[in-house]
Amino acid sequence: MPKTERGRRTLRALLNAAAEEFGEKGFHDAAISQITARAGVATGSFYVYFDSKEAIFQALVRDLSGQVKDFVGPSIAAAPNQLAAESAGQLAYLNFVRQHKEIYRIIDESEFVDPAAYREHYTNSAARIAARLEAAAQRGEISAGDSEVRAWAIMGMNVFLGLRFGVWGDEAPEAVVQEAGRLLAHGLSSPRASGEERA
Repeated sequence: MPKTERGRRTLRALLNAAAEEFGEKGFHDAAISQITARAGVATGSFYVYFDSKEAIFQALVRDLSGQVKDFVGPSIAAAPNQLAAESAGQLAYLNFVRQHKEIYRIIDESEFVDPAAYREHYTNSAARIAARLEAAAQRGEISAGDSEVRAWAIMGMNVFLGLRFGVWGDEAPEAVVQEAGRLLAHGLSSPRASGEERA
């Protein structure tokens, strides 16, 4: 992280420009010269922060992961219970994706450009979800179960709902989250099959 405010602004401008460039063109067709042009900085300034196109791409993947965490985290923390937290996080994620649709292309390409960052993006997210679920189970807010399996299932749902309703569509996110929340709360069993009335 640069020590000066000016340096931090330049780094932020480069990362934002890289998100646009990689998001529009993909890794292989993106160019450092276009990243610096988008950022409004000299090409030489790029090499103060990164030594290659691969290096800024790797940094961008981790930066986007951090942005998702920072954007979604407060909504989760403010929720009154775990089921509400998952819905709040899902809604925040859908809103984030609509503002940063390029994230899907960038993360998907990272599987081939930087497999370690790709794996880290998902394993870190799953670990955070699993920790929340484990704590909620201990508080009695949700049933006990395999938190890792549940975390990956929830993350998979979030990722593909984000793709369908954040990138490809513009349906009301609240309705999407409400339906997904019912799935989390009640599963797929019908009240008749389970012998329970749905709340």
